[in-house]
Amino acid sequence: MFLGEYEYKVDNKGRLPLPPKLRQELRGELVLTKGLEKCIVVYPVEEWRKIADTLSARALPSSKFRMMNRAMFGTAFSLSLDGQGRIALPSLLRNFSEIGDTAIVVGANNCIEIWNPILWDSAKTEAEEQSWQIRESLEE
Repeated sequence: MFLGEYEYKVDNKGRLPLPPKLRQELRGELVLTKGLEKCIVVYPVEEWRKIADTLSARALPSSKFRMMNRAMFGTAFSLSLDGQGRIALPSLLRNFSEIGDTAIVVGANNCIEIWNPILWDSAKTEAEEQSWQIRESLEE
């Protein structure tokens, strides 16, 4: 499980260190893709396979599922941590998420999200303001 919020510098080659606490669960292959919001989502390959299996389970995918597959898999990148615990953020994903020289790394249960600090502040504020409504709707 991934937890916490961390701020890191992105180097001039687009490499971002990941927090040591999160690295422990990120041995081996990782998959980076666009998040539904303007962030980058990092999945351990096992979690990514679960998503792929769920999407592949449909006998005849609808046009919306095919479109979603293109959006998710067409913009996904497979990579590993380097020897210093960094990942190289692909420019396509950096541009999408508007990440410059600083990024916020957020533990989000089964994945990690990487955010532009300003966009993260806004998303976090919105989530905090709506969390009570979400909790109540889950109780029903």
